Amino acid sequence: MSGHFEALPGGGAAVPLDEVEISILRSLAVQLLELIGPGEEPPVGEDPLAGLFREGPSEPPSDPALARLFPDAYADDDEKLRAASAEFRRFTENDLRDRKRDDALAVVRTLDALGAAGEGGAVLKLTAEDSRRWLGALNDLRLTIGTRLEIAGDDESDTLYRLPDSDPRKPMVMAYLWLGALQETLVETLM
Repeated sequence: MSGHFEALPGGGAAVPLDEVEISILRSLAVQLLELIGPGEEPPVGEDPLAGLFREGPSEPPSDPALARLFPDAYADDDEKLRAASAEFRRFTENDLRDRKRDDALAVVRTLDALGAAGEGGAVLKLTAEDSRRWLGALNDLRLTIGTRLEIAGDDESDTLYRLPDSDPRKPMVMAYLWLGALQETLVETLM
């Protein structure tokens, strides 16, 4: 393996990571958790079934990255569709936030489980379930970074590769491109 995921028997995946890569991935996942925010703790003694029907927000987030992670169900200026989108958000955004938070936490936990990898790094081995969580987190990280970089589509990749080293966006662009390569190879292992 050379910096990309490879399939493991039983549906898992593995990737060699050096200390810097582990640190970057962990830092990005923690930042994603901070962006998504903490989950709401149910009131003590609340019926678990009632928690399933707790309503969420009806307005899209004002932060563009969060709006990208939690988009409107219907992108239209029609008043009825806006109302339907708000209603849909009220009943789905909390669950979606929980899933995205769980995916990012899975990344942090699996990286932490690598322990003191030593100077050479370690080989991260994921189960099939962990692979799906990682795929979700990698996607969320790329969407967030892409929004912050104002990347409108995949056709901008050539421009990103040619950024001069002096461009302040260069480190985030490199992270965006690297995460894309990890995501692509992880998808290939799941197919």
